[in-house]
Amino acid sequence: MRERLFFLLKAYLWTVLVFVIAKVCFLFYNQANYDFTFGDVADIIWHGLTLDLSVALYIIVIPLLFVIISLWVSVPRRITSFYWGIISLALSLAFVADSCLYPFWGFKLNATCLQYIETPKEAFASVSAGYVFLSLFAVIVLMGIIYWVYPKTWIQREKDGKRVFETIFYICLMPLVFIGIRGGVDESTTNVGQVYYSQNLFFNHAAVNPVFSFVSSFEHGEKDYYHYNYFEDDVCESLIKDVYTTESVNVDTLLNTQRPNIIVILLESCGAVFTQLGGNTDVMPHFNQIASEGICFTHCYANSWRTDRGTVCTLSGWPSFPSASVMKMPDKSQTMPSIAKTLKQEHYDTHYLYGGDINFTNMRGYLVATGWNRLTSMTDYSADEQKTSQWGVHDDITFETLYQMATTAQSPFLIGYSTLSSHEPWTVPVSRFDDKILNAFSYLDQCIGNFIERMKATPVWNNLLIVLLADHGIPYKDLDETKPLRNLIPVVWTGGAVREPRKIDYICNQSDIVATLLGQLALNHNDFTFSRDVLSSTYRYPTAVHNYNNAQSMIDSTGFILYDFDADQFLKQESGDADRMLNISKAILQKTTEDLKQR
Repeated sequence: MRERLFFLLKAYLWTVLVFVIAKVCFLFYNQANYDFTFGDVADIIWHGLTLDLSVALYIIVIPLLFVIISLWVSVPRRITSFYWGIISLALSLAFVADSCLYPFWGFKLNATCLQYIETPKEAFASVSAGYVFLSLFAVIVLMGIIYWVYPKTWIQREKDGKRVFETIFYICLMPLVFIGIRGGVDESTTNVGQVYYSQNLFFNHAAVNPVFSFVSSFEHGEKDYYHYNYFEDDVCESLIKDVYTTESVNVDTLLNTQRPNIIVILLESCGAVFTQLGGNTDVMPHFNQIASEGICFTHCYANSWRTDRGTVCTLSGWPSFPSASVMKMPDKSQTMPSIAKTLKQEHYDTHYLYGGDINFTNMRGYLVATGWNRLTSMTDYSADEQKTSQWGVHDDITFETLYQMATTAQSPFLIGYSTLSSHEPWTVPVSRFDDKILNAFSYLDQCIGNFIERMKATPVWNNLLIVLLADHGIPYKDLDETKPLRNLIPVVWTGGAVREPRKIDYICNQSDIVATLLGQLALNHNDFTFSRDVLSSTYRYPTAVHNYNNAQSMIDSTGFILYDFDADQFLKQESGDADRMLNISKAILQKTTEDLKQR
């Protein structure tokens, strides 16, 4: 009996210790972007311990079965060795992936990473070959260390006189193990939120066990919109009755024509922090100048944190969802309204340009289904041009394509364009700054400035509206989801169709730009249920929401809140009316997810 208990105890304690060491490694891997003290490390380990203990119990369930079986039949060493090999590989993959992905994503490892397995080229485009090699090397080394310590005993069959007693003992032990896994006998079960303890979001994330985070994320996925039911229908409607309006009434006029040619340019990762809106005048001077000469929306926030989400929000005026991407749901995305569909009814020719793989995240399927007649993407360029960026064709080349499209297209036309160079690994053909991220946005700015100047010299400019906006922001330096600037994005309208320079200071989302634009064209936008014309007299409650990884933030005139649905708690509340804001935020999520379910 002593041998079997030692086998289980050693396996359990080693697993817990591995989780603790992994937390320390996670912290030091990310120390360039986050400050912490020795006391913070101790707090993180202590508060995260409950999840570590629970996951370790998960892992010893199979060894416990080995022990029970071994009372009657010997369990060969190769069986336990194989099991610990699988566990060691899984843990090492989880630890390395969690540490490496966090600087890019800003949240713990979850099932989102599996969405990129189908397109490995794009999944690795953000990093160098050396980075991938070192990561794989780290996985192998960690796996070897973890595996080496696990007990791989040849468990002999027990003598007849003791095995009945010991079998009963271990069977009685199993309910205790499952109670430990569950987190007790109360209604509340083990969850990510139980380890949250700080107003510093990074500390909370560091405390979360990455294995638990990954496994628990499967509760959401594409069906996560079934989870958000908080109110009776009439209560929900009353909470958001002033939030979404679909009419344009007494609209403030920004354009000098109702039928301009239109170019919508989605700027990859270009949060307001890199522009004058975020207090930065050096990185993107051309963009700042264009903003001062055109129409600048000063308080527009990205709906989500990834390009596939932001593209749908911009082009379809649709909300995003905490753990699901509508673009990746063909049966849903094909039902979306879009600016292309609406303008096609007005005889606009529609063309979309993207220098990367347009099949990535079902982008092609979404664009075709929502009214874009022609698509130009990476495969339309030469082999050499396709290799200019790890994501595909560099922006200076695709901006040239955009120029040729705009100057040769038949009016009226709508051209959509997604840039790609301002993305990890931030490799661009300029070096103005020591900071590679700033360099990438400086390069993007040069491309924009050159394009605008060339367009101004053409007859097309006189009847042209160019809409420039980011698809999402990024966690640059100390910016995380607890700071509104993280998701503030620049939105600028420029071109000869613009009546005069203006600043639009209403709080809004990028999903509102479609209805606002269609309102300027005097076109009905009732089918854009969740897109609002911010220049209409019906826009009475300026607000913006942003979601990511089962959390949602909200901004209105009273302040800012961030709420985590896994933790079931505020991560940030800078408002004297936070509870009211939370109810509206939940009602918005309930209403939008209910609509998605019906599609």
